[in-house]
Amino acid sequence: MSSKALISSAIVIVVVVAAGIVVWNRDFRTPTNVAFVTEENGQIDVIDLATLKAVRSVQPRDVAPRGEGITDDGKYLITADKDTADIAVFSTPRLKLITRIHIGDNPEFIKLDPAGDRVFATFEPGSSGGPPSASGDDDDDDTNEPPAQVASFQVGTWTPGPTSTAGQETEGLEFSPGGKYLLVANEAQNTIGVFDSVTGAHIKDVDLKSYGKRPRGIKVSPQKTFYSVTMEGSGTLLKMGLDFNVIKSVSTAAKPYGESFDRAGKRIFVAAAAARKLQVFDADSLNLIAEVPIGQRCWHFTFTPDDSKILLACGRSNDIVIVDPNAYRQIGTIEGLNLPWGIVTYPRAYGSLGLP
Repeated sequence: MSSKALISSAIVIVVVVAAGIVVWNRDFRTPTNVAFVTEENGQIDVIDLATLKAVRSVQPRDVAPRGEGITDDGKYLITADKDTADIAVFSTPRLKLITRIHIGDNPEFIKLDPAGDRVFATFEPGSSGGPPSASGDDDDDDTNEPPAQVASFQVGTWTPGPTSTAGQETEGLEFSPGGKYLLVANEAQNTIGVFDSVTGAHIKDVDLKSYGKRPRGIKVSPQKTFYSVTMEGSGTLLKMGLDFNVIKSVSTAAKPYGESFDRAGKRIFVAAAAARKLQVFDADSLNLIAEVPIGQRCWHFTFTPDDSKILLACGRSNDIVIVDPNAYRQIGTIEGLNLPWGIVTYPRAYGSLGLP
């Protein structure tokens, strides 16, 4: 073979290999350093955290996603779809729809267990499932509605496990240290339901009526020493021991919902939606450290995997607000979204829908 032919063959091989790498990265490689955003109009967006720009968007038919979760290996994104009474599982390289699983009316929350091998999804047959008003005033009387349910599935095979009956208007989910118990915020009942995470059996309810109204967010501290609970109706932040006794209670700005510890467990970040503030509390004393102005109806948020930024999904502002979690100031926005509801990252990071 002539030298010219050898050079031509080498060029062809290089082009083929390069094209193969592009296809692999696009279609098969698990994306990393990204955020996934659910929009209530049905779209799911992928944000490159290096550039803070959307790099992919999909809008599957008849999906109105709210809650979401990402598996430990980053291969699957699971969404709760309020209009179709199901959860949807997507492979992350191209957000290809893998399967849809019917669970019941108005699915809302997705939570992976600490081991990462089971996924839990709430649904609310008594709830209308619509977005809140622009004023943020959505305190309906839910006490006479049918109870919410929490369904469970095995990650990978998506085979169903036990389904638990919770209270009315179920909101946040959390696990006890070690994953023995599943904790469920029952908003309309002003309780935290405690369930056996394996069997789904109801253990007890923790009555929070004397501390406030409408518990929504619940998180266990990174050190696994206590729980934090937000109560939206009364504007309350609780510190609750592992024995489910309340240790301390403080006031927040109006309508606290999504919350997250920082990775060190020293601070609790709370999205006060109606007040349009991200509040920061000392995790030990619950003293208010700082407040950052944000957008409208910012319910859920996440740290970036390197903990350098916080991204808040602001539904009524139709954008993602970016906050410096150490300087306590807004540093940017990602615009052009439509009712963003949930946001998680891969690698998984601390956030209202993410870690711990």
